[in-house]
Amino acid sequence: MTAPGAAVKDLHLFTHENLLEQLATAPFGLGAYTLRFYAEKGKPVNRVTAVLSDFFLYPSGGTLRDSEFNLVFYDSRYDTYRGFKPPHLKKP
Repeated sequence: MTAPGAAVKDLHLFTHENLLEQLATAPFGLGAYTLRFYAEKGKPVNRVTAVLSDFFLYPSGGTLRDSEFNLVFYDSRYDTYRGFKPPHLKKP
């Protein structure tokens, strides 16, 4: 429960921390996690916009793709070949 007057965290703002937090509960299928962020011109942004878009994180290559599967970016922090451990590979 949030305390009165406390700011509510918006996980749809595109940040490294929000990506990781969404990743913990995101659906995983066909090798990708489905994440949702505010977007502008098809790219995730770190501010509120009128558009919320789905993006797909492929940890086997560290790539984020848009809803049409176009490459948005590569980041080694999310690449399993560089040591990233996504939720589906973590042992309970």
